[in-house]
Amino acid sequence: MPHYTPLIATVVAGLVAAFFMGALAMRLRVSPIAGYLVAGVMVGPFTPGFVADPNLANELAEIGVILLMFGVGLHFSVKDLMAVRRIAVPGAVVQIATATVLGMALAWLMGWGLLSGFIFGLALSVASTVVLLRALQVRDLVETERGRIAVGWLIVEDLVMVLALVLLPVLAGIALDPQSEGLSAIGWPVLVTILKVSGFVALMLLVGRRIIPWALHWVVHTGSRELFRLAVLAIALGVAAGSAFIFDVSFALGAFFAGMILGETPLSRRAAEETLPLRDAFAVLFFVSVGMLFDPMVILRQPLPLLATVTIITVGKSLAAYAIVRVSGYPRETAMTVAASLAQIGEFSFILVTLGFGLGVLPSEARDLILAGAIISIFLHPFLFSYIAHRAREAAKVDAPPVAAPSATLVHVVLVGYGRVGRLIAKALRERNKPLVVIESNAELTDAARRDGHEAVTGNALDRRVLEAAGIDRATSLLIAIPEGFDAGAIAQKARALRPGIGIVARAHSDGEVDHLIKLGIGDVVMGERELAARMLELALRGNMQAQSI
Repeated sequence: MPHYTPLIATVVAGLVAAFFMGALAMRLRVSPIAGYLVAGVMVGPFTPGFVADPNLANELAEIGVILLMFGVGLHFSVKDLMAVRRIAVPGAVVQIATATVLGMALAWLMGWGLLSGFIFGLALSVASTVVLLRALQVRDLVETERGRIAVGWLIVEDLVMVLALVLLPVLAGIALDPQSEGLSAIGWPVLVTILKVSGFVALMLLVGRRIIPWALHWVVHTGSRELFRLAVLAIALGVAAGSAFIFDVSFALGAFFAGMILGETPLSRRAAEETLPLRDAFAVLFFVSVGMLFDPMVILRQPLPLLATVTIITVGKSLAAYAIVRVSGYPRETAMTVAASLAQIGEFSFILVTLGFGLGVLPSEARDLILAGAIISIFLHPFLFSYIAHRAREAAKVDAPPVAAPSATLVHVVLVGYGRVGRLIAKALRERNKPLVVIESNAELTDAARRDGHEAVTGNALDRRVLEAAGIDRATSLLIAIPEGFDAGAIAQKARALRPGIGIVARAHSDGEVDHLIKLGIGDVVMGERELAARMLELALRGNMQAQSI
């Protein structure tokens, strides 16, 4: 067996380059996504040196899309999907139409045909699954109302693109052969596509909701973790492949429905944990594969058309989405989050442009502009999202009713994080009449804390101003309930700079995090696994003593 194979070389080159560029990006305080894209350019065909296999990279990236959408489906329910249909369906349709018209206008100015302009505009209208979900996941927004709207919007876009991929060959045949059957030939493909999508959804809701949970529960009872992990991957990849090959539905949409069905079972959390490492690894390969498509010379050959393309993607789409969400009655924070989420394009755009170019109805210039526009918009997206997220937080502060700061004489506890652990802590402190101020970066969780009767501050506890707003200088103790132990250490250092000697209790998830926090002088560190072991041992010993006394 030869030691060198294109598959191994592509995986190794992609991951190694992504690691170094991602680490460099983090060092420069830039999103690691930017580093992954640069890594793709480095191993791509348009730069000197090693060239990875772009076809293999794209197929590996598709696995990342499948696993990512499966993970989103695990946290999404049919109820959530139905709850956002009134905004996601009309919003996505209007936004797609707006971006398509803008793209057609640019194509007209460049002298392209009507169908070329339509395909070009359509490719600019659909956001990347991976980029959107990564932006939401980094900021813990997937399970918020804003996140559900953005994901629902994405699902509608995918369905529209599935229909477009079916119709494009028909439209191309009409454009290239005016003597063909004409518009009457469109009706049958549309009907077949609708029936296939409906059949897939019905199969998943009626049959999948019974078979998938039953199969996974059977695997759990075997006691094999390895078999459980294999079953989860088989369900994700199997349903995605089946939806594509049998029903002509996208891989991503099939994986989403598989995850959504599984998400209604008690095993959803464990399934999410088992697929997380693979999701992260293949998501990185997705960004590397995108970077491999970028030809830097496009910037010199077509600077103005490229600028216009990027403007449509990052500004035109975002303004359309913002206006639609605001007109629908949602707050500015929600509108700005959705707008920022959609300010990029990705995998479906590549599929559309490849199909259009292969059918001979899309010029090579359009292909280059779409690929370059995708690279630049994905590169800019983390910065744009961070900026808009900051503006959204400011808007939320303006829209929210004023919350009285803790009084100067109040001696209270500051709690960082209002997730599952934080809520239990807050509830216990309230029952003991202990004054409490919550710090939470997620505005919706901050609102939940206020509804539960607690004073709360929205923001990142690493920000000095947020700690001051929570009255850290008058606090008796600081409880850090977020799951990131290393972030907890940084928060503790900031807090002690403002309130020397404050008592701190932090949460950790690994021995490394415990050691790190202890080195920082935090003596009270709680590691969940240790506490569980201690409690189980205590109960076991108590049971043995009772048995002996009997």
